[in-house]
Amino acid sequence: MDTSTPTPRRNGRKIGLALGSGLARGWAHIGVLRALKKRGFEFDVITGCSVGALAGGCYLANQLDALEDFVRSLNKRKIVGYLDMSLNQGGLIGGTRLVDEMRKYIGMAKIEDFPVPYAAMTTDLLTGHEIWLQKGDLVEAMRASFSLPGIFPPVKVQNRWLADGALVCPLPIAACRALGADMVIAVNLNADMIGKARHQSGNFARAAGFDMIDMLEREGEHKKLSLMDRVTKAIFRRDYDGPSLLGVMTSSLNIMQDRITRSRLAGDPPDVHIAPRLGHFGLLEFDRADEAIKEGEAAVERVDNYLADAVEILTQRHKPGENEPL
Repeated sequence: MDTSTPTPRRNGRKIGLALGSGLARGWAHIGVLRALKKRGFEFDVITGCSVGALAGGCYLANQLDALEDFVRSLNKRKIVGYLDMSLNQGGLIGGTRLVDEMRKYIGMAKIEDFPVPYAAMTTDLLTGHEIWLQKGDLVEAMRASFSLPGIFPPVKVQNRWLADGALVCPLPIAACRALGADMVIAVNLNADMIGKARHQSGNFARAAGFDMIDMLEREGEHKKLSLMDRVTKAIFRRDYDGPSLLGVMTSSLNIMQDRITRSRLAGDPPDVHIAPRLGHFGLLEFDRADEAIKEGEAAVERVDNYLADAVEILTQRHKPGENEPL
């Protein structure tokens, strides 16, 4: 194993992984997990928000390979195939087709079936409270965590209507510590403000990174557009120079996630902060998995020294047979 990071020794201490939100940028989590595994890391606690909950859940269920194969196969035409448009369920996309895809690999597994504590961050739409899903249907928990308001309908869990955890906790470090982690490695997908500024300056239309109109127009060349397609074209039409509806939503989400994450990091910084450079990725560019995964691996390489230092401190603070707190 060619790496400068020593293989972590547990010695009774628990290593936690907090995976942040970021929609299509979340494919970088796969590269991060691959790189950390090569360095010998295993995790005693996993928390995730939105796409981080998805990646963490697949890792928990030993389905990371299946997730990687799926995301690498995506192109714009396939993405459209998963968009079961519905305007009467609290979101533009029903999400049923995506859930069916997850069920193929994870089935009806429950979170408590796994030996590693896991929590998916969600938001209670009534109270605004941060809700950690730590038990029950794993797929349902992941689905609730990435239910971005306006895009996906909320999910009802235990009489609560739950939406995307990024509204309140884009990077769940505190949850990771609360579940027992002594050392936390956090993956922040929203740190690259320079890349975002370069990517979006003067071009809000690309903030979403997915041009629904172009795709529908190409589809229309081959077949008659359905009523839902025509409604979608009306919603996302580009007959003025300002940002589209999707552009406004994704730009706003960018700002919100960045500001909340900065505040959270100031109050509770992780032991190791991994920040892939993804500002040039549109939040809905799900077809760029190869690039995102590669950047996730590169982001781990950039913090090799920090990983080594954190492991050294972790092992020095606890020797076999000692149980004192930090």
